[in-house]
Amino acid sequence: MARKDPYAALRYKEFNIFLLVRFALIFGWSMQFVVIEWQVYAMTKDPLSLGIIGLCEFLPAFILAPFAGHIVDKKEKRNLFTLCIALFSIISFGLFWLTSEHIETTWETKAILFCIYGLVFFGGALRAFFGPTIFSLIALLVPKAIYPNAATWSSSTWKGATVFGALCGGFLIAWIGVNYTLGIIFILVMIALLFVTQIKKKPILNKVTNESIKESLEAGIRFVFNDKVILGALTLDMIAVLFGGAVAIFAVFAKDILDAGPKGFGILNAALSTGSIITMLATTYIPITKNTGKKLLVSVFGFGVCMIIFGASKLMWLSVLTLFFSGVFDGVSMVIRQTILQLKTPDNMRGRVGAVNSMFVGSSNELGALESGIAARLFGAPLAVVLGGTITLITVIVINIKNKPLRGLDLREDIEAYEEES
Repeated sequence: MARKDPYAALRYKEFNIFLLVRFALIFGWSMQFVVIEWQVYAMTKDPLSLGIIGLCEFLPAFILAPFAGHIVDKKEKRNLFTLCIALFSIISFGLFWLTSEHIETTWETKAILFCIYGLVFFGGALRAFFGPTIFSLIALLVPKAIYPNAATWSSSTWKGATVFGALCGGFLIAWIGVNYTLGIIFILVMIALLFVTQIKKKPILNKVTNESIKESLEAGIRFVFNDKVILGALTLDMIAVLFGGAVAIFAVFAKDILDAGPKGFGILNAALSTGSIITMLATTYIPITKNTGKKLLVSVFGFGVCMIIFGASKLMWLSVLTLFFSGVFDGVSMVIRQTILQLKTPDNMRGRVGAVNSMFVGSSNELGALESGIAARLFGAPLAVVLGGTITLITVIVINIKNKPLRGLDLREDIEAYEEES
């Protein structure tokens, strides 16, 4: 049976191509995030500037997400994915150009900073389409019976790329500088653009032509908010990312608290993701379909505890260790959330549900960066992280009490039903 084969999704050629494209994109995007945060903080010496980066990504991603979901459901997914990658290449090249020696010596620092913010804003608009497009495309590359396995491999690829991207970003800043690192990112995006053309065009599953944009958006949002399991899973992840995460102010910890420099900055970024990818790869062998809801609640609670310890730590080894274990818990919650969404979402609504997911979780990364920057400015980085972890723990306790369908969730019956259909 498909659920007993840890490599089930990898037996489909187009899914392997998709993973390669996704790895190249996220590897580049992760490096770009690290490099730009380092560059902006080096230019401003102000943690609030890191929050502004998050705001510039959050606003367009959040505002455009519902419309993006509507468009994704109506359009062919492969071509839309290709267009997103092509536009991302423009952003990568723009950042490479802005950090060149010629621009840095002839432009004022403030002008360069505003241009960087502008490209980040453009990237936020683009991310509104990336999320629902990828979520919809995965379901068209493999049979329904192996959605959980495909979700695990996709999430593992995403985290793996994040690990190496963050790690390489920090080290490459020290070895070859910001500008050349951004040049490498541009090359990676172009490689992704080349390989995505090897995926065939896919059928459009939502062919309703008389549905207005308003009706389409309302249907997607109503579906998510009426399903307590999906709503609870998204809320848990949103709060954990929005308040519990500290990625946006790792530069502050590396420079001012742990005195670790750019290499330490890369290690901090990578430690979180390393735990996640190891855990997600393990879930291809150890399914999380039994007592799924309880495992989700425990994993988010564990993440919050780890972030509290990280915020209070003054030792590099302890900080890295707690980030690693927070990544372990984050990996479990990510696989569970993606599996829930893939199994519970109708095919004709994947774009819109993926868009709502982006609003809840994807955009909360950027809004969380703003929250982290403001909180670090007001309370200091350590206390800001401790408070965020505490809010995460409170949220888990409340949802555990109030959301019985999520607490009692077990996905084994859903998977067996899909296997019988196959």
